[in-house]
Amino acid sequence: MWARCALPALRRCGKSWHDGPRVKLAVVGLGLIGGSFARALRAAGQVSSIRGYDADERQRRLAVDLGVVDAAPGSTAEAVADADLVVLAVPVLRTAEAMAAVLPALKAGAVVTDVGSTKQSVLADVQAVCGALPPWFVAGHPIAGTEKSGVAASNAELFRNKRLILSPHAAQDAGALALVRGLWESVGARVVEMDASRHDAIFAATSHLPHVLAYAFVDMLSRLGDAEEIFANAGGGFRDFTRIASSSPRMWHDIVRANRESVAGLLEQQIAELSELLGLIRDEQWPALQARFERARNAREQHLAHIE
Repeated sequence: MWARCALPALRRCGKSWHDGPRVKLAVVGLGLIGGSFARALRAAGQVSSIRGYDADERQRRLAVDLGVVDAAPGSTAEAVADADLVVLAVPVLRTAEAMAAVLPALKAGAVVTDVGSTKQSVLADVQAVCGALPPWFVAGHPIAGTEKSGVAASNAELFRNKRLILSPHAAQDAGALALVRGLWESVGARVVEMDASRHDAIFAATSHLPHVLAYAFVDMLSRLGDAEEIFANAGGGFRDFTRIASSSPRMWHDIVRANRESVAGLLEQQIAELSELLGLIRDEQWPALQARFERARNAREQHLAHIE
């Protein structure tokens, strides 16, 4: 199997990736992100053909009907057989399964990338399947999405002006990395590189933990005796805070499980912070409580000013 993993990566041939249709694309996992990337690359003129596969036959049919892909065969091998670039857009815990299905059908020179929200687990799974990290595999993560899921929610503009994290590994082929970077840039993404472990620590704090908190909060309210009245009177603040609790439970279960050490450490810290706030309220320490609120508001405002 390692002989297959050692296939040479696709090279740039002296041209820009923005020169026009040139890549035969295959997308494994026809959901929001995979479908949006396919739509965006087609709109940018970067693909000559798009084939896709999803375990859900309804998603395959819908992807074809919506024009997201040109064809959606009934197997992963058929979908990726002639592809220059294969995108694994599956839940992170299915990375190994998807790679194992893709590997025997890859043509020489193909590049494989992913869009998973964890990077250490993805690289570990790819290595487990291949025996070593192949030079042609590029680990990626678009910082974009909505609480909606499925190919019907896909949007060609989803990645415009959004960050795209690439996590090169020690065996990384420069040509494969350049291909993936160029294609993401062509759809408007702002590409940065980041070590996989650093990526997982950062996104545990900024994405994974917030989803855990949103799910936990809504679940708590739903089990109160007057839950129906509570939800009926919820305003904009409730909707803003809980929007991400409408995200795919399966996907976020997989993400938290794949990044459990980082998420658990931050969750413990958050529980300690909440316990301190509870103490301030119980002891009627109102100036100290207000100071906490002000510190948090100032931190958020400074962050927003920096990114704007």
